[in-house]
Amino acid sequence: MSVASWSGSVLAWQRELDALKERLGPVFRRRELRLSSGAFLDGVLSGVERKTGWLMAEQAGLERPYRMQSLLGRSHWNADALRDVVRAYAVEALGDADGVLVVDETGFLKKGEHSVGVARQYSGTAGRIENSQVGVFLAYASRYGQTLVDRQLYLPKAWADDEVRRASAQIPQEQHFATKPEIACDLIAAALDAGVPCAWVLADALYGSDSRLRRMLEGRGQPYVLAVRSNHRLRFVRDQGIEQTDPETMADELKPEAWHSHAAGEGAKGLRLYDWARIPLSARPDPQWERWLLIRRNRREPNDRAYYFVFAPAGTELCELAGAAGLRWTIEECFQRAKDDLGLDHCEARSWHAWHRHMTLVMAAAAFLAKLGSDLRRSAGGKPNETSPNQPIAA
Repeated sequence: MSVASWSGSVLAWQRELDALKERLGPVFRRRELRLSSGAFLDGVLSGVERKTGWLMAEQAGLERPYRMQSLLGRSHWNADALRDVVRAYAVEALGDADGVLVVDETGFLKKGEHSVGVARQYSGTAGRIENSQVGVFLAYASRYGQTLVDRQLYLPKAWADDEVRRASAQIPQEQHFATKPEIACDLIAAALDAGVPCAWVLADALYGSDSRLRRMLEGRGQPYVLAVRSNHRLRFVRDQGIEQTDPETMADELKPEAWHSHAAGEGAKGLRLYDWARIPLSARPDPQWERWLLIRRNRREPNDRAYYFVFAPAGTELCELAGAAGLRWTIEECFQRAKDDLGLDHCEARSWHAWHRHMTLVMAAAAFLAKLGSDLRRSAGGKPNETSPNQPIAA
């Protein structure tokens, strides 16, 4: 094998990109729209620093940004239909029985107040309350790579209840206020309904603390490792009555021999080693499922701990839970690449439809890059992906 082969310099970039454009084509019924969507993908994959309508129009050799703006705003095509194609494409490239779904939100800082969903709200991007939009996203990750596969704009209640602003931003009548965990629940359910192969669902404490999301996953027999806050209230029925506690208190009571060292994936400096322990949360034995409180402890600073609710097949080993918990970082890598390289946060459009169109087209570009990376890993390893679905998932 030559260096060019495993380094990726001989990847058939244009051929693969043309194949993706052809696959996306049926979503755009008019030839002009298909050409514009192709030019948009070329633009976000180009070296243009800002993925604005004007700069991407220049990249495409156009005198004015009309076609790019029309693609996102005035034209007629369904962003959810495009999302279905992108998700199927991504899972064909990355799909694995040991893959995971990861949900999280990300913020988009905005000036003014007219772009859909903009409000003074907490933005994880800024780390504080800022004027911003917030989108809830779903990522798929496996040994072959990771990419975003779904998205929905969070609509603050002030927007959801304001008919004038709703009309101005073209918010669909059926779109009502939903909390971020409720949005996440819908995104995950849609992916599972589409046949995405998933060993674990992962999320941070905002979502892990939501009982509706946990019940939905357990009802589907879907394992999860969901972060939870240290002070989350827990109740247990004891012979003496109801006992109330929290994850931090339970962890404080563990004996030294309860802790075991396991890696939580590989970081920039090598394997990320932590101490791990777990405590059963259900007194009733179940031959199929186990519920645990999982605790991760920093080896140098023992008081630095993270907590997770776990729903796992009976007999799952602690190292498997630690490995799954460590994969939540993959969605952060997706956000970073999509923003730094592909312009996920460069959306200029103000309407509901335009926001989802922009995000989905950028997701298509990200899935394309993820497929190239997946193909390279398989080529370097010399083995085909034997665990990927043989047929495309349902659209």
